[in-house]
Amino acid sequence: MQPHISPFTSRPPELPDAAIWMSSLLQASSQAAAQLSALQSSYVAKQAQLWTALIDPQGSAKALAEPAVKPEPGDRRFAAREWRDNPYFSYLKQSYLLACDFLAELAAGAELDAKSRERLQFAVKQWCDAMSPSNFAATNPAVLRLALDSNGESLTQGIANLIADLHKGRISQSDEAAFEIGRNLALTPGDVVYENGLMQLIQYRASTPQVGARPLVMVPPCINKYYILDLRPENSFVRYAVEQGHTVFMVSWRNVGPAEGHYAWDDYLAAILQAVAVAKSITQSSRVNALGFCVGGTLLAAALAVQAAKGESDVESVTYLATMLDFAAPGQIGIFIDENGVAAREAAIGGGGILPGADLAASFNALRANDLIWPYVVNNYLLGGTPAAFDLLYWNADSTNLPGPMYCNYVRNTYLENRLRVPGALQNCGVSVDLGKVDRPTFILATREDHIVPWRAAYRSLGLLGGEKQFVLGASGHIAGVINPAAGGKRSFWHAENYCENPDDWLAQAREERGSWWPRWSQWLEEFKGGTDGKTREAPASTGSTLYPVIEAAPGRYVKQKASQA
Repeated sequence: MQPHISPFTSRPPELPDAAIWMSSLLQASSQAAAQLSALQSSYVAKQAQLWTALIDPQGSAKALAEPAVKPEPGDRRFAAREWRDNPYFSYLKQSYLLACDFLAELAAGAELDAKSRERLQFAVKQWCDAMSPSNFAATNPAVLRLALDSNGESLTQGIANLIADLHKGRISQSDEAAFEIGRNLALTPGDVVYENGLMQLIQYRASTPQVGARPLVMVPPCINKYYILDLRPENSFVRYAVEQGHTVFMVSWRNVGPAEGHYAWDDYLAAILQAVAVAKSITQSSRVNALGFCVGGTLLAAALAVQAAKGESDVESVTYLATMLDFAAPGQIGIFIDENGVAAREAAIGGGGILPGADLAASFNALRANDLIWPYVVNNYLLGGTPAAFDLLYWNADSTNLPGPMYCNYVRNTYLENRLRVPGALQNCGVSVDLGKVDRPTFILATREDHIVPWRAAYRSLGLLGGEKQFVLGASGHIAGVINPAAGGKRSFWHAENYCENPDDWLAQAREERGSWWPRWSQWLEEFKGGTDGKTREAPASTGSTLYPVIEAAPGRYVKQKASQA
């Protein structure tokens, strides 16, 4: 597997040498000797109690019944019965957890500036996650038991799985043979009605006799493929929107290769505005409703700010899904972004070139290593298992390259300098942009456990955008919180009429409702379906128009291109 360089820094994000970060911990804590001594004394005492219990039969039984430390809720690493019932494995688990708690407390109390402390805490957690006894064959009881039961076949298969993943250059997270775009993913009927070097535009076919007079243009993230919004029919957000009577258009970003490595930030904004123009032309509507997801929402907001600066207004309403516009508190991603790292990327690809999608995917997976890395190391290589067929993880592994100039502009002006939020600080498409002048009615969705767009960061958009706004907080994370079908009745969401300056104050008085946020969004959007000639019109018999004829059937060529083939 190729060494991975983080897209957010010039330094490799591999786990730092133990001596380096332990030295950093001790040096940072040296000015608080009393606190360090107390932590050490408590840790040594707890470890001594564990050891005494292990060698004393009576104490061992008590230690099994009343463990000194337990895994956090949701930690599935120690599910095997031996971790609970076997004195040796119980001791191993508890000793490891005590060590992790000690190191976490040490890092949290380090006398460093805030960003350095966050980096140290992240490094410590990454190291602790990697050193879990569950990640090693000799100290994982489930691995040992299966190896004995299978006469070693599980280990043989695990080695074969490892070799296969080495050839792929990444860890398999899903049964990739179970899915194919256009066969059982991205199935909503439609056609590509426009394309240029950067994107294809899909128009989906109507499924209702009447449709809204205004079309709905969706802008997905360009760091991933659009079909996260059109997975299988039962969890397709696109299909849901079509069934609500919307004429839906979808931007399908190209998986760029070296030939497209010159595209810049402004090219993406121009592509969005072109998609809006095409949708208007085909539907003969003066305005569209627009939706942006993640980075797609950031791009959409910037594009609308360009229109506002020019005195143009092609959009009636805007929906932002898990989108960040103010990057003052970007979460863990911000830990790795600094001037040196961004400057190194600018020197390497800022004038042309590509950022490989595998780099982005590996970095995002590292943010949730215990969910997206180590379980698959154990299952695939130690247990010799095959990953389950899971559409979200198949999509997650289907990475997308980015052109260097666009990527460098994005990271510097958002994560590093946070200039998009400042009126007039940026020149996009030749004009000064101001998000406050984007005064369209706006629906903002954030998700409570989002590790990519923290919900409090998304809440800040309320203070940046003009116009009437509605904020809804969904349960779960960046993807599962968004892709929550209405028919499933899963999870919940929070909403309130009054918006406080402090997001936590808003949450304290927000009302929780069970089920998906999709119907609430649909109800909100209903008001903006119509135009001056009426709310609805007869559904078109076909997609495209004389000016924009059908090029090919959805899902189109661009979305099928793999990052390694671009």
